Amino acid sequence: MSIAQRFVAGEGQVHPADSAALTAFRCDSTNLPWIIFRAAFRAAHIEQLPARARAVLSALARTVDAANPFAAIFARRELLTGRALQSMRTFYRSLDDLEAAGLIDRRPQARYVEAGLFGRAYLHLTEHAAALLGLIESPPAQQIEAVPAPSQPLPSPAAITVLAPSAKVADGGIYKDLSPSVFQKRQPGQVPADLQRLRTLGFFDFLIFKLMREAGEHGKRLSDVVEATWDHLKRAKAPINYLRALLRNPIDFGLIVRRRDAEANAERERAQQQREAERFAREHAGRTFIDVDNARQFVVGAAGESLTIFSVTERVGRQATGWMPSFASALKAGKLRPATALDLEQFAEAQRRAAPSAQPMLSSLAGERPPVTASVRDHIAGLRQLVKARTAGEFNTAIGR
Repeated sequence: MSIAQRFVAGEGQVHPADSAALTAFRCDSTNLPWIIFRAAFRAAHIEQLPARARAVLSALARTVDAANPFAAIFARRELLTGRALQSMRTFYRSLDDLEAAGLIDRRPQARYVEAGLFGRAYLHLTEHAAALLGLIESPPAQQIEAVPAPSQPLPSPAAITVLAPSAKVADGGIYKDLSPSVFQKRQPGQVPADLQRLRTLGFFDFLIFKLMREAGEHGKRLSDVVEATWDHLKRAKAPINYLRALLRNPIDFGLIVRRRDAEANAERERAQQQREAERFAREHAGRTFIDVDNARQFVVGAAGESLTIFSVTERVGRQATGWMPSFASALKAGKLRPATALDLEQFAEAQRRAAPSAQPMLSSLAGERPPVTASVRDHIAGLRQLVKARTAGEFNTAIGR
């Protein structure tokens, strides 16, 4: 008879469900040094910091070099966010909290000037953070002063000056600075107004800026070259090559432009003076003027378009041409004055005294026949006989033929 106890149901067998339960729980197998483990523990128990900031500081404590705690922390964002169990935005907010508390130093990105790229932006622990985490030896008083008191609230996110990208922008070694403001030479945003017409010939803005620099290297201004040669430039088959050849030409295009501008300004001044003289003449239409010597008399037409000049020695007036500018200048300078009735009477008397021999000629011009004297009759008779004799000689010559 067997005295052995019967097997209880399920004893002596390993069930698959129990084996799966043993292997379902996993953990990080990293073996941290004691000083790093203590630093991570202290970072996770700083009561004056928000929970998100404590988690990020603990992740930084696990990554920092214990032998050189002030060196750069070589850890990517993905590693730190994974250890802190935070999203990227929360991670950047946590960094803002740590920077405001004076526990980390977020230095700007380093730049590789030759390649034109930006490197990584590393994080560094401050002296207060290293002392607080036990990475360096410091008195307890300094450890207490390193963390702000509970009565001192942390500054608001709006008051924190963030040198690194904000929570909405990622940074790192694989990203370029799309808007540099210090090192890269950027072109101005607008082409000069006098050079915008080059766009119609196929010039792009960056090419125009490059040509401006080339013109400066040759001691010229691109605006002067384009202004002086625009008529030829717009008819050129290859305007870009033609313009570059002009930049290499030793001609002083600035002098050409200045002379052309001076001529245009002089022409505008003459036109302005002509318009002013015409207006001045219309204002004095129908009036009579006399010079300071009472030797000439000027009569402006009724419409202000003509000027008749009478002299003391000549009773017949002469029509002046191109008189408006000189007439306006003489009147403004005081060389002419409006004639009064007394001036007109004195001028007529002076004409009668100065030209008595001109009376017969004036009478003939007026339609009066001069008197016939004996000498005139004899001269006319001699002319008649001469005409008869010449006519008779020509007649006899014709018959003889």
